[in-house]
Amino acid sequence: MTFVNYFPGRGTVMEKAYLEGEAKGEARGEAKAILRFLDARGVPVPQEARDRIAGCTDLDLLNRWLDRTPHVQSVDELFVEDAAPAADRIQT
Repeated sequence: MTFVNYFPGRGTVMEKAYLEGEAKGEARGEAKAILRFLDARGVPVPQEARDRIAGCTDLDLLNRWLDRTPHVQSVDELFVEDAAPAADRIQT
């Protein structure tokens, strides 16, 4: 019996499922890194914040949070930019 593999780039259901799973796994890894880093630094992370970080699937956002992690003193500082309206975040 021969197995035929039609991806990458063919848009098959199998490829889409694989890529979605890969993205979810990467997001989970980023979230885990953020939480471990905050814990290691002794920054208290309430359950609500843990759930927000762990439930996030936006890799760009997770990477911004990860970049901030070494510098924050509280978990609120991690989310500060994300709470501002988009118009306030535009740099000129």
